[in-house]
Amino acid sequence: MDIKTASSLHRLRLVSAPEAVSFLLLLVCSVLKRTTEFNAVPVMGAIHGVLFILYVLFWLDAWNRTKWDLKTAALYFVLSVLPFGGFFADRKLKRAADDAVIASRARREGTVKA
Repeated sequence: MDIKTASSLHRLRLVSAPEAVSFLLLLVCSVLKRTTEFNAVPVMGAIHGVLFILYVLFWLDAWNRTKWDLKTAALYFVLSVLPFGGFFADRKLKRAADDAVIASRARREGTVKA
């Protein structure tokens, strides 16, 4: 994995957890708006909107650089619109990055012919 691909995956990981947290907070704010006088939906909606747009842009960049198949790319997109999905995306991306580092070291040391 080259440095640009690793960077694109890292950026996607960096934004996936905050995007998931903002989505959950937006859901909580929506419930509070309907049950109390508290209305933070406009602020949380804007924050979540920015984070979601960043996630989609970083997802497109990662898809372009990693050459994911359609199934993998769709999985990461669907995880962005599910509650707690960003946390699962972060975990899967971390595991994939760790596996890529291990494979790269093994190739460099001549242990694997891949």
